[in-house]
Amino acid sequence: MAEVDTLVKEQGASAETQSKEEAPANTPSLEELQAELVAREKRIADLEAVSSETAQARKLVEERLSGMQQQLDAALAKYRGVLLASSPDVPESMVQGMLQLIFELEQLLCSITGMPAFTLQPAAGAQGELTGIKIIAAYHQRKHRNRPVILIPDSAHGTNPASAALSGFSVVQLKSAANGRIDLNELKSKLNKEVAAIMLTNPNTLGLFERDIQAICALMHEQDALVYMDGANMNALLGIARPGDMGVDILQLNLHKTFSTPHGGGGPGSGPVGVAKSLEQFLPVPRVKKTAKGFIWDEKASRFTVGRVHGFYGNVGMLVRAYTYIRTLGREGLERASQTAIINANYIKARLKEVFPVAFNEHCMHEFVATAKQLKQQGVTAMDVAKRLLDYGFYAPTVYFPLIVEEALMIEPTETESKETLDLFVEALLSIAKEAKTDAELVRGAPHRMSVCRLDEVKAAREPNLKWSPAHHMEQVAG
Repeated sequence: MAEVDTLVKEQGASAETQSKEEAPANTPSLEELQAELVAREKRIADLEAVSSETAQARKLVEERLSGMQQQLDAALAKYRGVLLASSPDVPESMVQGMLQLIFELEQLLCSITGMPAFTLQPAAGAQGELTGIKIIAAYHQRKHRNRPVILIPDSAHGTNPASAALSGFSVVQLKSAANGRIDLNELKSKLNKEVAAIMLTNPNTLGLFERDIQAICALMHEQDALVYMDGANMNALLGIARPGDMGVDILQLNLHKTFSTPHGGGGPGSGPVGVAKSLEQFLPVPRVKKTAKGFIWDEKASRFTVGRVHGFYGNVGMLVRAYTYIRTLGREGLERASQTAIINANYIKARLKEVFPVAFNEHCMHEFVATAKQLKQQGVTAMDVAKRLLDYGFYAPTVYFPLIVEEALMIEPTETESKETLDLFVEALLSIAKEAKTDAELVRGAPHRMSVCRLDEVKAAREPNLKWSPAHHMEQVAG
């Protein structure tokens, strides 16, 4: 190392001598150059110090911005998934809000109904029925036995036997008792080892609560048969009674009816299905699962699943509406909604009973079925009454259903109408009844104030024209 130091000194001395000898006039001395070099090095050091502080500040700002961006992304993900109709093909990380809504809505429905698990995939009540029937079939197939029969009351919704038949089951009808409810003796006489399940509605379509529901469930379970409940009338039970507590195994809901949109409001639907714990393994997949890192779609929730019944999330719009409705009203609000629906129905029933009597004269739940058979003497039918109601500005009620009531008018005011509106509705029906006696042709030819007049019901059913055109519209108006 000493030799190297000596060599460097020698080379430095030689260079200094050479520079002195070759330096032109006015050239700075070596000492001046060295002083300038020291000054420049100091300025560079100062700049580097500032740059270091700037870099540290920049890094801190970037870290803070990154954290804010992550928070913003998380917030936007919720709104993207819920409000901005983001494509369901995007990664789960971008729709955490939608997945959270689905997860929480399932939990809310479980709490409201007493059912341990739910799927939100079915896009309508009828599809929910079909899903429920598929679960019934899977349950018995899992036990390696043939149960080909579904029991259905004669007051049931028409989609019930249709869903059962579509799934390969044979339908056996149960005749209602004199009080309009399921006859336990009739049930016992039809119940055997071939029965897979019973499909019932509670309250039933007559607006009557099935008081023997727990006894019905017990009889079915003794045969290891399942109880499917059509929840189309659940808006009479919110906060009052829970199907899961009654012993129901499978429950289908109509979110579009019970949790936001009044009956007959139209638009897309949603028919979630809730099940008992023993049937959870058969629910459609994927299911939303909550993990430590967030919400995910669990495609492998169960190997016994009935599979998908709808693409992606189901009818998202209805899920958001129902979630908002439930969170806005809360438990007390939901109970008040059901109580109001029941009061409204009984109020209308009491005011109409002299002119449009009910088939079963007792307190009803959220709806009742009146009959227009007394108007048949003037040649006026329930369909005529419904058409004439349109001229009075009211949405027509369901007619000719259930089939066990002659000239049936199913009236379901829901919880949303004021007493003033209910009174106007009653006065309209009473006025139509008078018109039937004084000018029956006016009622039979209704509606008269709509853009489209009376259609040929048979032709409309057999040859539906689902395409609108100006020419066709004008023909209808003129016709």
